[in-house]
This record gives sequence, structure tokens and C-alpha cells, in this order.
Amino acid sequence: MANFDSFADFASHYAELTSAEAFPAAFRAEIGTAQLSIADEPTSEDMPDEEAARACVEQMTGDLFALFAETRLAPLAPRIAWGIVNSLHKVAQQLAREEDDAARDLGELARINDPSEIHAYDLEDKQRRCQSLHEAIAAIECMRDHAAEVYRVNTGKPWMATSGSRTSRVLTASQIEARDYLAARKAEQRARHLPTGLPVVVSGGKHWLHHEPIWQRLDAIRARVPSLWIATTGQRTGTDAIATAWAASRGVQSVPFILERRHGNRAGFKRNEQLLALCPVEAIICEGSGLQVNLAQTARAAGLPVTIFRNSDFATQPQRKEVI
Repeated sequence: MANFDSFADFASHYAELTSAEAFPAAFRAEIGTAQLSIADEPTSEDMPDEEAARACVEQMTGDLFALFAETRLAPLAPRIAWGIVNSLHKVAQQLAREEDDAARDLGELARINDPSEIHAYDLEDKQRRCQSLHEAIAAIECMRDHAAEVYRVNTGKPWMATSGSRTSRVLTASQIEARDYLAARKAEQRARHLPTGLPVVVSGGKHWLHHEPIWQRLDAIRARVPSLWIATTGQRTGTDAIATAWAASRGVQSVPFILERRHGNRAGFKRNEQLLALCPVEAIICEGSGLQVNLAQTARAAGLPVTIFRNSDFATQPQRKEVI
């Protein structure tokens, strides 16, 4: 970890390397009054200060590494910091489930053609709850993503949730009609799980250790295809972890394709078919098992540019690659 003369230097360091620019949008109050649950009274209190929120995340996550650095507790810092990020992730998940319930109630009310004041009040009340939860989720997810970036900067590894997708949202709309709100929310949820741009497939062994050639090749492809996203085979170590770390550091979306065990012995080959069905612009394949050999062969047969790295490439030359 770098040395800093003051906390101002420390904060500036994280502002350069992490997701600090997301806070102004995530912590902007988009509705006049908020109400997170039926047990709470509507409140017109403002959102937390964006700079204070960012600094709080950096202190509670980053200060652990400074405290434990060069001590016998240093190996524990990543574990505790991971838990801090995960706590924010879990709260965001809980709020998202509450929003789903509130949106379902709002949808049922919106389908009722009732001109009464009571119905209008109920509709307004449930819409306020939906928007309040939506607003809160954006703020908590922003804090989680920033804490995850602080974790990545200190450990060199991307933070990964043990369960559930890690997606983020930023509010851009103010008060809207109930039907419009529900339609926009549904479209937003679809967009957060469907990456845009052109895919690059990355696959390799779980024991692969050479990160520099993968990062260099991905940087070269990104220079040619700025809108790329990467598809991996979802392993937490080796090639996939290296590629995911690159994506996190570059702000590029990564999608893991997990084995579908229902396909039995053909699960890995079915996944290879799924990856090539994405019509990627290129594949990066590191030496691994027969699944990587199959992926390379079928990719070449389909006319896809393939960059292959073998362990023997690095026996005498640290960064030699072969393009097939």
C-alpha cells in the first residue's frame, strides 16, 4: 500500500482510483418527501452529504489496511474489508426485495380505475414508498461499489459477492406517474443485467498465474473496441479472476458464465457453445484443460480471432504470446 503524508493525500488517491464520481448522482434527493416503510412518517430531510458519504466509506474500509499494515494482523484486513462491502451489499439486496413488494402493490393499485380521493392518496403513498426505496438503493449500492473499489485497490482483487448479482443504479428521474414509473423500473432492471457493447471471451485454467499478458491483450482490444465487455467461465482463481480484476480496474462490465450441471459431462462444452453464440470480437484462451482446447478449436473454426497463451511461453520470455 502507498504511503501518504495526510488523510487529504489518502482521499485524493482513492478519488483517482475508485468510483468517487458516482456519489453526486446517487446522493441527490429526487423526491420532495421520502418514506422507506409504512411504519415511518414521510420526511423531507435531505440525503446525506455526498462527500461525507464517500469519506466514510473510504475510512471504514481503507483504514483497516493502514491499521493492520506491517503487523501480524495484516492477513486479516482483506477478510474484514470484504465483510464491510458484503454488509452494504446485503442491505441493498434487502431494500431491493422491499421495492419489489412495494412495486407489486403499486401495480395492483394502478390497474384499478377509481377516481376517488382515497384511491389517489393510496396510489401516491405507495408510489412515494417505491421511489424512496429506489433512491435509498442507489445510495447504498454506490457506497457498496466504492467500498468494493477500495477493497480492490488495497488487495489487487475484485470484490465478489457470494450470492446474488452485484448491480448498481443511479436515479435520473424525478416524480413520475405510477404506470410510467413501473415501466421505467422494469426496463432499468433488464438493462442492468444485459451488457451493452461487443463481448470478448476469456477462458483458462484456474491455476494460471501470468496476469500481465492478459491485461496487456485486453488493453489492446479495448483500444480498438472501446465498448467491449468480457465473458468469463466464472472461476474465482486463475485466468477468470485475472480478467475480472482487469475489468474492475477499467470500469468494464464482466459476465461470468457458470456451468449448468444439468448437462452432466457436457456442461463445459455447452458453456463453450454459449460463449461462442455471443459472437465475440475475440477470444483470449490460456492453457488449462480440454475445455480450453475445445474452445480454441471451435473458435478458430468459426473464424474468430484467438489469442492463446501457454505456460511454456513464459519459461524463458515473460510476455510472449501467440495469436492464432
